[in-house]
Amino acid sequence: MTLTTEKRSSEAELIDQLRTGDEGAFAWLVDNYSPSLKRLALAFVSDDGVADEVVQETWLAVITGIGRFEGRSSLKTWLFKILTNRAKTRGARDSRTVRFSDLEHGPADEPAVSPDRFLPFDHPRYPGHWATPLHSWSALVEDGAIRRETMDVLRRGLEALPRSQRVVVTLRDVHGWTAHEVCAALEMSEANQRVLLHRGRSRLRSILEKYFAEDV
Repeated sequence: MTLTTEKRSSEAELIDQLRTGDEGAFAWLVDNYSPSLKRLALAFVSDDGVADEVVQETWLAVITGIGRFEGRSSLKTWLFKILTNRAKTRGARDSRTVRFSDLEHGPADEPAVSPDRFLPFDHPRYPGHWATPLHSWSALVEDGAIRRETMDVLRRGLEALPRSQRVVVTLRDVHGWTAHEVCAALEMSEANQRVLLHRGRSRLRSILEKYFAEDV
């Protein structure tokens, strides 16, 4: 059975179709979300094959659990929370990760951005502000080729982030989770979530600055 665009227009209708065992609805869900689920799984486990297994475990959990889905969150959020829990469990079992609450987030005095990027705090007009204005790259990335290169640079930069930063940035900026959702799924405080997100975003911005400076 093919799931039409009209049928997909209502999440409630999609959920009803999943609950009644509609194979077309489930196939549509798998086709649309499997790539994103795997990318998120790879933030927790380092092996491609293990990530595939985590995704399969997630889909099995969806099949067996859709009848108990209460709709207190969106279907997408519920789906990714299942994946996150499965990935954390598998990563811990395979000794590839640890609980986020046990992670060292780096020395307390480790700056996310080099201090020389800012004006001194005794500056008469702009204490603590950026020493030089941040560049706007919107005009540059209007070019299709540059935009693709930029996304590739960001992807590599994201993969190179420390695991804790990579997971938080992936959930917030790639998958659109709220801070509350990230804290609940990763069992971390809101303060730690903010620190990891800020450091991850700052590192990615530094990578982009270097990329565009070399490209000028």
